[in-house]
Amino acid sequence: MLVWFLPVFLVFLLIGLPVFFALLAAPGLLLWLNGQTNDITLLYRNVYNGMDSFPLMAIPFFMLAGELMNRGGITIRLVEFSQALMGHLRGGLAHVNVLSSILFAGLSGSAVADTSALGSMLIPAMEKQGYTRKFAAAITAASSVIGPIIPPSGIMIIYAYVMGESVAALFLAGIVPGVMVGIGLMLMIKVMANRYDFPVASRKYTWPERGQASLKAFFPLMTPVIILGGILGGIFTPTEAAAVAVGYAFIIGFFVLRTLTLKEVPDVLSNAGMTSAVVLLLVGAAMAFKTVVSLSHAPEQLAALILGLSENPLILLFLINLLLFVVGMFLDAGPAIIILGPILGPIFASLGVDPIHFAIIMSVNLTVGLATPPMGLVLFVAAAVSRERVETIAKAILPFLAVEIAVIFLITYVPAISMTIPRLTGFAN
Repeated sequence: MLVWFLPVFLVFLLIGLPVFFALLAAPGLLLWLNGQTNDITLLYRNVYNGMDSFPLMAIPFFMLAGELMNRGGITIRLVEFSQALMGHLRGGLAHVNVLSSILFAGLSGSAVADTSALGSMLIPAMEKQGYTRKFAAAITAASSVIGPIIPPSGIMIIYAYVMGESVAALFLAGIVPGVMVGIGLMLMIKVMANRYDFPVASRKYTWPERGQASLKAFFPLMTPVIILGGILGGIFTPTEAAAVAVGYAFIIGFFVLRTLTLKEVPDVLSNAGMTSAVVLLLVGAAMAFKTVVSLSHAPEQLAALILGLSENPLILLFLINLLLFVVGMFLDAGPAIIILGPILGPIFASLGVDPIHFAIIMSVNLTVGLATPPMGLVLFVAAAVSRERVETIAKAILPFLAVEIAVIFLITYVPAISMTIPRLTGFAN
């Protein structure tokens, strides 16, 4: 009977129950109907146990670092730096949007933070230059998914926690795929710019002007260098790196750039706390959900079903990508990873797929799901920022989703894209 936990969970989602409550109500109801009252206690106790983890402490610290960076005016400096490099191109502000997302990804690792921070600046600016509001919102939402792919990445921390993989290896494996998504989006913008005669954002900056913009953005751009350098050098753990990022963001905002004030600190802490609470509660609920998954023997049944479809890993990877893409339409990346990672990861490891490679396939695919209708979270954030309807943005984002799906399949079938850097640095075999 417990194998019905997933259909019941999906029904709860469809009727509008928040994901956190659906993750607990579906297995709780089935355990109660099955007479397993002791397991119900275990289920809800695991909500706390799922959050009680030192590696997961990195998530609220990275959230706080991103909030400090955003409040400290660092987002503006990244946009100015991007405009100095690419503003003179046709469709310049659209290119600036994507490049800013790549740079912002190294600060916060959050697609929602990216959409909110960059969208509030760039969507009105793009509208003033003649872009349609739906296009501006669509490219903002599409480029924001780069945030959780390029390190630091909250969902990769979650994956490493659930599957026992190296956070450093996942961070390194995400660099090239994240940059590839950005380049793919820029190529699509170039095609559309030539076809629809997009405007040029600004004159071509001189090299001294570009140098000045680089100096302004220097300290923010050092954040990912400090984080990755510290982790790879063995100076601190990912959680300690997140704490260092908070300290660095505080020093930059208060003492170097002097763009933060003490009056803003309560709001910064409150926003970071609320965002972190949502993520950690989802992780806790998903870990509890995972308990019922193991009790139901669903992983073994699903493994037998998948392996019965084909013995060819290439075909199975194609089918799993389709499954993950559909799952990403309805479920946030974090809970989806916690639920499906322990089921799918061992299956593909047994087929000879490197665990780090599969982690990147899964993480990138589910991250793109954040921008897919009907329940893509960044679509709703982009709609709120732009005051444009979600359905309109969803139609405008389709060309960019096609690019991101193409990148997913490239990552899937060319393992060297994600595995080269981890292997060169000794973090993967």
